[in-house]
Amino acid sequence: MSSYKPEQRRLVCRGREFHFVSYEARAASERRGESALPPMWFLMNEGKRRPVMAHVIGQESSETERALLRWVEKEVFGALAGNGKSREQ
Repeated sequence: MSSYKPEQRRLVCRGREFHFVSYEARAASERRGESALPPMWFLMNEGKRRPVMAHVIGQESSETERALLRWVEKEVFGALAGNGKSREQ
């Protein structure tokens, strides 16, 4: 049995709430064509998970939250190259 403890964070950025969940490492599955993954943080959105970054066990909560918010700023609100529009428009 795994001793991994999943964590969750609900963070607000630009007035929107983002829900992140950590999942334990995943072994590679040749049958499914999936590569191995370390423990990871995922953004939960409409019942789907989107990988965000590695989950560093023991990292300070404030440091984790800053890294997750940086990811949101870049990946959700960041400007698309060349057109100046955000990804959400």
